[in-house]
Amino acid sequence: MVEKKKFGTFLGVFLPSILTVLGLIMYLRFGWVVGNLGLPLTIVTVLLANIITFITGLSAAAIATNIKVGVGGVYYLISRSLGLETGGAIGIAFYISRTLSITFYAFGLSESILLFWPVELWGPVPGFAIPALTAFIIIIITIASGKSAELVLKIQIPMLILVVLSILALIIGVLMGDLRVPEWTPAYRTVPAEGGFWVIFAVFFPGVTGFLAGIAMSGDLKTPGKSIKNGTLNSVVTGTLVYLLIPILLSITALVPLDKMAQESFGLRSWSEVAFMGGLFIYPAAWGAILSSAIGSVLSGPRVLQSLSMDGLAPKFLSRVSKSGQPTIATWITGCIALAAVALGELNTVAKFVTVLFLTLYVVINVVAAIEKLVAEPSYRPKVDIPWYWSMVGAVGSLYVIYLISPVALVAAFVLEAACYIYFKKKALEQQWGDVTAGLWMKLARFSLLRINKRYISPRNWRPIILLFAKDIDERIELVKLAAAFGQKRGIFSISKLVFGQDEFSRSEKKELKGQMVEKLRSHQLEGFCEVNTVNSLNEGILNISKGHGIAGLKTNTVMFGWSEDRSANLDQLKNIRKLAEISKNIVLAKFNDPLAWKIKKFDRIDIWWSGWKNNGNLMLIFAYMLKLNPEWEEADIHIRSVVNDRQDKNKMADGIQHSLNEARIPAKIDITVNSENKPFRDYLHQKSSDADIVFLGLGRPKPGNEEKQVAKIEQLGDVAKTVVFVQNNSIKESMPLLLDAEG
Repeated sequence: MVEKKKFGTFLGVFLPSILTVLGLIMYLRFGWVVGNLGLPLTIVTVLLANIITFITGLSAAAIATNIKVGVGGVYYLISRSLGLETGGAIGIAFYISRTLSITFYAFGLSESILLFWPVELWGPVPGFAIPALTAFIIIIITIASGKSAELVLKIQIPMLILVVLSILALIIGVLMGDLRVPEWTPAYRTVPAEGGFWVIFAVFFPGVTGFLAGIAMSGDLKTPGKSIKNGTLNSVVTGTLVYLLIPILLSITALVPLDKMAQESFGLRSWSEVAFMGGLFIYPAAWGAILSSAIGSVLSGPRVLQSLSMDGLAPKFLSRVSKSGQPTIATWITGCIALAAVALGELNTVAKFVTVLFLTLYVVINVVAAIEKLVAEPSYRPKVDIPWYWSMVGAVGSLYVIYLISPVALVAAFVLEAACYIYFKKKALEQQWGDVTAGLWMKLARFSLLRINKRYISPRNWRPIILLFAKDIDERIELVKLAAAFGQKRGIFSISKLVFGQDEFSRSEKKELKGQMVEKLRSHQLEGFCEVNTVNSLNEGILNISKGHGIAGLKTNTVMFGWSEDRSANLDQLKNIRKLAEISKNIVLAKFNDPLAWKIKKFDRIDIWWSGWKNNGNLMLIFAYMLKLNPEWEEADIHIRSVVNDRQDKNKMADGIQHSLNEARIPAKIDITVNSENKPFRDYLHQKSSDADIVFLGLGRPKPGNEEKQVAKIEQLGDVAKTVVFVQNNSIKESMPLLLDAEG
């Protein structure tokens, strides 16, 4: 296999960038700008446009010097910072703009060449001539680019020489001819004065956007980070200096009246009538500049497509390369799309859309650099340091320019990118690198935790932070669903899978197990934190993990278990529960008599058996309320039930519960039974709750050695309904956010 040719800063970045900058706008529109705005406002236009471009160049250089840059140019930089979905959306937009740009430049080149059509000899230009010549140009540059990027880039060297010669010819021509005093105030000869400056600015601005052409060659560079930084910034500075020189020359020459210069159709004649030896150097240079812009597009477009393919955002065959390392298939497809676009004929409207797509990259590049700086991850150590607020100035400026060019195209571009983002998001793509969005959430989490640390967390702020121990998510999915339901929209729940030290799980194996847990949660459309913990023994592991679980003000306050069919395991579990109670952890113990019941889409009834606030009632009511926040439970009625010894106790209990419910603003039905026949509590439980969807019961605190009796009691009471949840409140004050005022 032939080794892939790598390029340096000049050939790989500076040359395609500077030739795209010194292109159509410079030759065709500078005279029009000067003729309407005069010299001072033209200089302001140049400086303002290049300030936005220079800031964006600094932002791009900062990102590029912080990572190992691969194939894809701007797409690669964005996707490695904002993630695959955002990067993919921008990448698709960039690819479309680059591909259609081939057609635009080819059309422009065809029209400028056919200006020399010998009408006297051959008659008027036939209608098929421009499309035919455009198609021919696209085919030639596509074939050349598919064969060798080195050949195409080296062709640009003589084009640069032609551009330099044309500028020298203009300088000589101005100095040899008559001079005049520059026009210091805007005349707005062919543009309305009202809003005219911004109209002209919008037309001129695309002329300074060419620096991204060099970044597109990122995968073909010897030292991408260094070359992108030096090549991009040098091309921007060089372009700015040339753009400051040209309006001065056109302003002081008396060879072309400003009235003619202000006409948009006068175009190249502003140069050719002033330059030394007329159009001898001007027309070939303009053709070379247009052709080089087309070449830059046909080089960059396929490489974006190649990178999208490598990341799984496009078919895999598009990432294949030739023996010389060229993305040949992607190049042919890009050429075919550009060729098909010739059929559109009139592309002026589409040209605005393409320019807007291109400028959205400016916005995103600057936003990425600003976020990277604000998040300030330890890994962010770029060689170009730009303050975040300057990047945001560049983003806002770019957004305003897009609005000036076409508000409709602005909306259309962002609709396209949003649609691509949603599509890639639904594909649930996996990436193997960290991105700045994760760092942003880390930054926000740190900020929030520090704020929490400085404030008193009152009972009003309490929410369930649940740690669930489950061996397998699929086997205990009903338990996992219950934990997720308790945390719905308000709380947090984590699932811990314990592996034993003697099994010698490696770090990679634990990572794989965690990934499997996350996938299983996702398959059930649940959200939660997953972790794999190595322990020496089950009981000791549960206790130690529960003690230290959580962070800062978000410490775990509730530990959740499922009831086992193994009696000895249940005995050990109750011993753990007693120890967890000593460290103020609330306990939820769930027994599922009919696991299939959790496949029901709608539940009807929640029963709470009440024995008072300080006997777990408050926490049971909170969990019942949390259940009601779920779509499956929102229509379920809460029934608060209790058994008392006499009617006086019944009235007192009913009044107390109703008052508390009013204070808590939780609707519930109250059912108090007087145990006049002195029946066992279990009889009333079966009589009242056998058809409930879920039943909440308090979980007592047995003394050491009484675990056998409690297991028997749980077995006896726990078979009453489809699901029975035993709740033990071990942090009374912290567990009464809604009901604190009701006590006493």
